[in-house]
Amino acid sequence: MLIGYMRVSSEGDRQTTDLQRDALLQAGVDPRHIFEDKASGAKDKRPGLQKALEFLQSGDCLIVWKLDRLGRSLTHLLDIITTLHKKGISFRSLTEQMDTTTPHGELLFSLFGALAQYERALTRERVIAGLESAKRRGRRGGRPRVIDDEKMEAILEALKGGTSKAAICRNFNVKRATLYDALGRHSA
Repeated sequence: MLIGYMRVSSEGDRQTTDLQRDALLQAGVDPRHIFEDKASGAKDKRPGLQKALEFLQSGDCLIVWKLDRLGRSLTHLLDIITTLHKKGISFRSLTEQMDTTTPHGELLFSLFGALAQYERALTRERVIAGLESAKRRGRRGGRPRVIDDEKMEAILEALKGGTSKAAICRNFNVKRATLYDALGRHSA
């Protein structure tokens, strides 16, 4: 069975799905099997896409007018198509003429997968290089500590003086979990 999905980026009358709907109908999709969203592709929650993915069964084919209508990024697009592939569902993009039921489409999908893997590797490489550069400059990653060394010394003195941990939390304006975490790090 052919299942269609279409999306426009904004709600209201400014953008319509007419062009996409016409293309999907011409490709043979039954109008009752077309799912639609009016939301940015960057949004995680797209109810029309979710319904389409739940409706699809092994042997079906998901058809979109254009690749960018389906995924937020190349990686997200590949995740969706890979999930479909594992479930025995094929995929077609009309504009890019990508059809995973053909050898040509499988090749394109494999190339996209390689590009996404390359993109992830480059991103990881940049992150690691940035962290090493910051480390050489004496900067550490992560959240800044709420309890610095000076405050920790004052807290330890207060504890030695018999002040309760609840009172320390109030007096130093720190949460109980933060205090216990800092004490655990200090004793280690």
